[in-house]
Amino acid sequence: MAKKAVVLVSGGLDSSTVLAIANQQGFECYTLSFDYGQRHRSELVAAQTISDAMRVKQHKVVSLDLATIGGSALTDTNIKVPEHETSGIPITYVPARNTVFLSIALGWAEVLGADDIFVGVNAVDYSGYPDCRPDYIAAFEQMANLATKAGVEGNKLTIHAPLIKMTKGQIIRLGIEYGVDYSATVSCYQAAADGTACGVCDSCRLRKQGFLEAGVKDPTRYQNST
Repeated sequence: MAKKAVVLVSGGLDSSTVLAIANQQGFECYTLSFDYGQRHRSELVAAQTISDAMRVKQHKVVSLDLATIGGSALTDTNIKVPEHETSGIPITYVPARNTVFLSIALGWAEVLGADDIFVGVNAVDYSGYPDCRPDYIAAFEQMANLATKAGVEGNKLTIHAPLIKMTKGQIIRLGIEYGVDYSATVSCYQAAADGTACGVCDSCRLRKQGFLEAGVKDPTRYQNST
């Protein structure tokens, strides 16, 4: 019987690749997305599309409103998404987002009897977010095993971050090998309702560079044909 895994799926390039990896490793996948007040809500449609294409056991969308605390260009429409490179931690960082998401994934994993959670964080081609670092993942995994009934009873929970040391180009090449349809994914921080990308935000720049590095045609639909 296949082991169960909860896979965090945003609808973007990285998380779709992680789902493909979990499938390839033989896990029975349960995908989890969040309607958290983000401005780029078309990613939720992409998350459902990708989950359906990869025939997951169940796809769940959890609603919570991080816009109520704000502090990020992704949840506060009064803060402009930067369209040029910035130094330091960018304003697109959403305070505590990965901690909140992983905590809910942890709860669902306990309910399902799953010992594995997959997340698409990356510490190479990323935007400087503190909750995308290896030390953070290791610390959360340690906490998870201290804080859960499953962990106390000896069922060790593992947080898998298979992309954490990969470049965007390496991720894309692996995803193509595993059959990921990147044209169905949405990475843009300010994507239109139909999923078309702005082409100028930090996420779009990293995505473009990834396809160039991979030597693969970029299938992204851009709003201004950039």
